[in-house]
Amino acid sequence: MNAQLKIAGQSPEPLGLGSVLIGSLPDTLLTERAPDRYTVEAVFTRRTDHDEVVAIQSAATRSFLSANGFPTVELRVADRRLEIANTNLEELRDGLAAVLAERLADISSSLLAERHEREHRVQDASDREQVRAASVAALAESIGFTRRHGAAAADDDSRIQDWAEEGGAHSTAR
Repeated sequence: MNAQLKIAGQSPEPLGLGSVLIGSLPDTLLTERAPDRYTVEAVFTRRTDHDEVVAIQSAATRSFLSANGFPTVELRVADRRLEIANTNLEELRDGLAAVLAERLADISSSLLAERHEREHRVQDASDREQVRAASVAALAESIGFTRRHGAAAADDDSRIQDWAEEGGAHSTAR
């Protein structure tokens, strides 16, 4: 049996970001009243699964961003969007977008490797169980409920005779 695990929502395609949602940006951008930092929403290239969301919003991702020069940036997944808080379009253009792309690629490859490992463990366990079940079946099939013939029957007759001569079959007549 060659079983493959396919869990709903998991995709072999690497997770990425497609574009910025223009409608989510502050109305005052490129004016004197524009905020220095704000939340930018970007659209994922596909739907995220639970493990990806956990990894994106993890302490490891915060550490990765900080180590790459973006200690104040915060990420939150909202459906098919990534909310990138405490940033701006210029920061994204000048390097943060590439750092995010790298992190998402790392998450995708890491989760894919974990899933393959899990699939191999499940397949190995299934293979071992099939071998065990086949061994049990072969052992059970090797059992025959038939009378013994020849020397075995004569040996039984001899033992019965010895038992009778020793008084094991003592009968008393009245």
